[in-house]
Amino acid sequence: MNYQGYIIYRERVRRNWSQAGLCKGICTVSYLSKIESGRAEPSEEILRLLLARLNLETNREIEREAAGLAERGWELLLTGRRGQLRGLLRERDIERYRAVPAWLDLALLSAQTPLEPALEPCMDVRQLAVQRILQRQEAEAVRLMPNAYTHLMLGIADYNAGSYSAAVDALQTAYDLAGREGAVRLMLEAKLFLGNAYCNRQDLPNMERHYRVGRRLAEDLQDESALRAIGYNTASAWIETGRYEEAYAWFSGQEQPTLMALHKLAICHEQLGHREQALAAVQQAEPMASGEMEQRMLALVRYRLEHPDYLHDDTYGTQLLDCFQRLRDTYPMGFTRFHLPWVLAWYKANRQYRQACRLLEEFPVK
Repeated sequence: MNYQGYIIYRERVRRNWSQAGLCKGICTVSYLSKIESGRAEPSEEILRLLLARLNLETNREIEREAAGLAERGWELLLTGRRGQLRGLLRERDIERYRAVPAWLDLALLSAQTPLEPALEPCMDVRQLAVQRILQRQEAEAVRLMPNAYTHLMLGIADYNAGSYSAAVDALQTAYDLAGREGAVRLMLEAKLFLGNAYCNRQDLPNMERHYRVGRRLAEDLQDESALRAIGYNTASAWIETGRYEEAYAWFSGQEQPTLMALHKLAICHEQLGHREQALAAVQQAEPMASGEMEQRMLALVRYRLEHPDYLHDDTYGTQLLDCFQRLRDTYPMGFTRFHLPWVLAWYKANRQYRQACRLLEEFPVK
């Protein structure tokens, strides 16, 4: 289907106009019907007149401007420069280009949710691949457009679902393709998620191997955010594997700690027996907690610090298990796995061995 034929149809229906009313003095009803269904390619003059009657502006200058903007947007997206892409599109009113085919590109490049399914027959393969990513059908996007970007999106989706083996395969492919495509930022992102996947599997040697390459790339790109993420995730893995002194050294060295960094710092203090310092870290983090789950995670640490016999306290157990389930339902799997030791400790202390065994089957611990 032709996009401009579709937009003529949609705008006509939205206005509750008849075909005869729209095309009067421009073309026949049967010809308009063919234009709307994509069975006829109208002349430039007829197209201009139909769109003008619908108060939709188009001319060659607008078409060239929109097409150039779209191609720049695709270049930024497919090379991993999504921050620049957001800046590029934020400065433009893409609705100005509603009547030209490149609007589809611009709409997809700026979308957070899928475009209406009725537009899909108007999409080319590249556009449809991004539509599938927005629909969380990343494997289909890879089939349509097998490049570094789509493999990265598939790997991230598998990672967020806790399917780490599948994630590693897709992310390694993304990294290899990004190297061939010269997409250095996609290489960095693939390495970060590869490190994250091994981190969540508590495979520290492989985690460190991928983060080491990621750190070099981040330093070359002067990406401070990526460097902080590598440091944070590495130190979090140290907590999960009982290396509290090393984790404490990193978290205590942050000049402007985030909420989650303070959460981890409090846990380091807790595990090292520094109760007052742990409470101080929780108190520093609490005003920063705007979301319900952030508040719940901090509340669990505070409860343990204020109730030494928390493992035999039903209130703590209710809060812990509710938080754990909510993390499973709504957060990336790494958050759930991080809280697993406290859930297992609760089950063990309360002789709920069957539940503990069931969890260990779902989350094998090295």
